[in-house]
Amino acid sequence: MKCKICKAQAVVALRSHNAAFCPDCYLSFFSRQVAKGIESQKLFTRDERILVALSGGKDSLALMLELSRQGYDVTGLHIDLGIPDSSPAARAVVERFCERHSLRLMVKDMAAEGLAIPLVKERLNRPVCSACGKIKRHFFNKAALDGGFDALATGHNLDDEVARLFSNTLRWDTAYLSDQGPRLDGEDGFARKVKPLWRLTEFETANYAFLMGIEHHVAACPYSPGASFSTLKGLMQRLEAAMPGRKLDFYQGFLQRGRPVFARREAEHGDPLAPCIRCGYPTSSGDTCGVCRIRAAVAGQ
Repeated sequence: MKCKICKAQAVVALRSHNAAFCPDCYLSFFSRQVAKGIESQKLFTRDERILVALSGGKDSLALMLELSRQGYDVTGLHIDLGIPDSSPAARAVVERFCERHSLRLMVKDMAAEGLAIPLVKERLNRPVCSACGKIKRHFFNKAALDGGFDALATGHNLDDEVARLFSNTLRWDTAYLSDQGPRLDGEDGFARKVKPLWRLTEFETANYAFLMGIEHHVAACPYSPGASFSTLKGLMQRLEAAMPGRKLDFYQGFLQRGRPVFARREAEHGDPLAPCIRCGYPTSSGDTCGVCRIRAAVAGQ
């Protein structure tokens, strides 16, 4: 198998692109896809400051490294969830990565906030994954606003986005369908959120991480078994295997023709936002936001 570009020995084959690449040409391909994703959706410019959410997984670390290589002004943010064994390992990976590549890093400790995930799990009578996601989004947004960053970037790849789109479509969740996409503009107390890896699959990002020698945290969260996203990703993977390129076509088609319709509908009928009376975070669910309600439950109030 020869590289499509230079005809050297290929190491990565991508059926969706009907191509194979040697290591150097693959890294160039990956960079072009990231650049195209940024430019086509106008995610940010090189004059802006970008806060990158770093979980310790391959996608977020690959994103941070690639944006740095392309000359963007990036700072990493890691949320330490306080999960025994898992969180210390993930945090150590992130810290070693940033030190190795001389990248700026901020760490937010949930135990210090009284919101360590094991404690939250113990006090809530519902699945902890939802609460964990709410807490992370809250502190990602707060750090971006408090730090004066122009955008908050996450490592969500095409597989993540298609699985989420599939899930939202199965439920016809118009609120989520109205704002799903690589760019969500900042307003009403929310920072601009961007997903520069939206054109790249998990497989493609994994190959980049391997070729760049990125050490990443591989252990699954101990609370995640049975998460619905894994099932949905598996379904879409089987579809992609039978019909290469369909995932990107599906997602791009939604961005071009589906999202504008749902966005107009939500603008007309969506619930208004108001500041949380405790922390000021925007909420549509009443006086207090979801994280303040979690705090109250953890405190036994």
